[in-house]
Amino acid sequence: MQAITIYNSLTGKKEIFVPIEEGKVRMYVCGMTIYDYCHLGHARVMVVFDTVTRYLRHLGYEVTYVRNITDVDDKIIQRANENQEDIQALTTRFTKFMHEDAAALGVLKPDQEPRATTSMESIIAMIATLMDKGYAYLGTNGDVYYDVSRFENYGQLSGKKIEDLRAGERVAVEEAKQDPLDFVLWKAAKPGEPSWQSPWGDGRPGWHIECSAMSTDCLGAHFDIHGGGMDLKFPHHENEIAQSEAATGEHFVNYWMHNGFVKVDEEKMSKSLGNFFTVREILQRYRAEEVRYFILASHYRSPLNYSQENLDNSKAALTRLYTALRGLTPAEEADVSYMRYADAFHAAMGDDFNTPEAIAVLFELARDINKSRDNDPDRAAVQVACLRQLGEILGLLQSDPDEYLKGHHVINVDSADLTLTGHPVTVSVSISDEKIEKMIEERLEARKQKNWAEADRIRAELDAHGILLEDGATGTSWRRR
Repeated sequence: MQAITIYNSLTGKKEIFVPIEEGKVRMYVCGMTIYDYCHLGHARVMVVFDTVTRYLRHLGYEVTYVRNITDVDDKIIQRANENQEDIQALTTRFTKFMHEDAAALGVLKPDQEPRATTSMESIIAMIATLMDKGYAYLGTNGDVYYDVSRFENYGQLSGKKIEDLRAGERVAVEEAKQDPLDFVLWKAAKPGEPSWQSPWGDGRPGWHIECSAMSTDCLGAHFDIHGGGMDLKFPHHENEIAQSEAATGEHFVNYWMHNGFVKVDEEKMSKSLGNFFTVREILQRYRAEEVRYFILASHYRSPLNYSQENLDNSKAALTRLYTALRGLTPAEEADVSYMRYADAFHAAMGDDFNTPEAIAVLFELARDINKSRDNDPDRAAVQVACLRQLGEILGLLQSDPDEYLKGHHVINVDSADLTLTGHPVTVSVSISDEKIEKMIEERLEARKQKNWAEADRIRAELDAHGILLEDGATGTSWRRR
């Protein structure tokens, strides 16, 4: 099996990936807290670790991919109260929307999708173990806290030192915990909030303990990969390590993977800055495959800068790749593993899932397809098969090329004027396929009659509607700009 390296956030360096059990990979990724629509940051997590899963499976690994759902949380309770609706109704609705967004982006379903509310038995059992081992205590307010001072290696993931963290904290006089760094494992019930029975009274879990319980419940005390956004590295993932290793007595995770932040026009995406975009808002202007390509065009550990220019570039790039595929049938059952493109692609993906370099290989292949198209059709057919197969690993280039290039972008609004979170957007409303084909026929007839002025007028009118004509030896093809 091909060797791959992964940048391990725990050690701060790339390491050759060696699974705990040969041929098998167990991976857990922190999923969404479902009280609102998924934003671009969520999309990046879903696409990045979907691609990791796809590639590991392509290499022959048996992957168990777990991505959780947080369906009880302070923000969820607050939003339900604001909406004056039942919490379960809120989370059910936004779970459905999350699944729709993931499917649109070509994200495969995880093997397991545990929820906090259905994992209470495991959560309570882990807290009880921590209490029995002296790593947790009952606060004066009825909450249960984790005693950070008891865990010797706290800060190993983030590189933070306890004394430095403590120096920056302040504890209110009424604070029920013993140390400012201690964090809540179980919150005592409050009026109007959901609660479950526990040995410490009715209440609900803290956020950090949910993931520790769900991950170890699904994958065991020690597993291969834990992933999530960079913003979760501290304190969430740091606290997961402390809880899990204290409870089980085992090393928690071998490889920690964190994807970079999302920026909007070089500023960090934030609701307070008014530059916050949901997946659904973006998909009103760009096709889902274009958004997926945009995410993969940056290395997963690098910042991802959202801008109209970058999305337009992704759209143009996909158009070039589909144009190379257009009009050619891939060779059936072609063995492309011997081709230099495949070697270069795997070298890139094997180097910490370097999708930008892998995509560069796709463009090299597309250029060679265009060269082979007329001179060596048999070779072109094999190259097309290779481009399709390598694209599939990234979740790209699986649409019919002609349909993609001619395809409408679906806009579910009556007006061509859209507003994306306060930002006005203009989208040109195009004409039907039937009208385009009729105008192309009229242009062809004008050319036969040597009426070049009329032929040029028709071409200009189509261009004004965003329709590009491409005259070739076999006739005229068209695509939408």
